Amino acid sequence: MNVDYPTLAAVIASLAEGETDAVALMATVACEVHHSDDRFDWTGFYRVTAPGMLKIGPYQGGHGCLAIPFERGVCGAAARSGEIQIVDDVEAFADHIACSSSTRSEIVLPVFAKDGRLIGVFDIDSDQPGAFTEEDGRGLAAILKSVFGHL
Repeated sequence: MNVDYPTLAAVIASLAEGETDAVALMATVACEVHHSDDRFDWTGFYRVTAPGMLKIGPYQGGHGCLAIPFERGVCGAAARSGEIQIVDDVEAFADHIACSSSTRSEIVLPVFAKDGRLIGVFDIDSDQPGAFTEEDGRGLAAILKSVFGHL
């Protein structure tokens, strides 16, 4: 099953309407996205809690890493660069942090507030190699901008 991004975006927009609490919004997005596609094994947010530091936020799936410095892993690369990271094979990513041994591929998107400030990253892991596409990146980025871009 591949995500119907326009429908998913509409559902999330409806659920998030009027909400201004970032954690509540993260919980809603993580849940809806996680259950939208069988490829998504772990879906969640890491929040910027201090300069150069990400801490676990709302997620769906098994346990996640509790803290990730910007200097480490795929999440750190997204936080540092402000760009979407798509990794087809996590074992080939030199600095991958293995929070779960079942993860084979990953997509991480930076999450920005209205003022352009990085508030976190949105991380999706798959137990399938090469699970993520540019279409996933575009669809997810649009959802994140619509939900968090007004904060």
